[in-house]
Amino acid sequence: MLAKRLLGGRCNRPIDGGWRLPDGRPLLGASKTWRGLVSGVALAAIVGAALGFGAVFGALFGAASLAGDLLSSFLKRRLGIASSGRATGLDQIPEALLPLLYARAALDLGLADLALLTLGFLVGSLVLSWLAFRIGLRDQPY
Repeated sequence: MLAKRLLGGRCNRPIDGGWRLPDGRPLLGASKTWRGLVSGVALAAIVGAALGFGAVFGALFGAASLAGDLLSSFLKRRLGIASSGRATGLDQIPEALLPLLYARAALDLGLADLALLTLGFLVGSLVLSWLAFRIGLRDQPY
């Protein structure tokens, strides 16, 4: 959201290049852009370094989260859910779980930790999305 606000329409090329699968639906959709991917990995690298995990760990954590987001988009398109359409759970779980699985050993996370953190991300994401909508950072409340 922040990169979109800062860069406007620049660098907003869709990752899937507009490619459609035989079902006629986009591979991912127009809202999954190179701008978002690059800025997400870069910001995660900065945060990882700032927290003492290192930039590489942070970048890979961010890449895993974004891979989960792309997986969600791919599945939503196959289910006929429009780009930026709501799919509670499917929108949040892969985005939270993939990076947690990547970081599991480094953070000494057990299965209960993975479940609780994923649930916390799901709930937190819903609340923060609604708040971002209310203050004008998001176009939709989800």
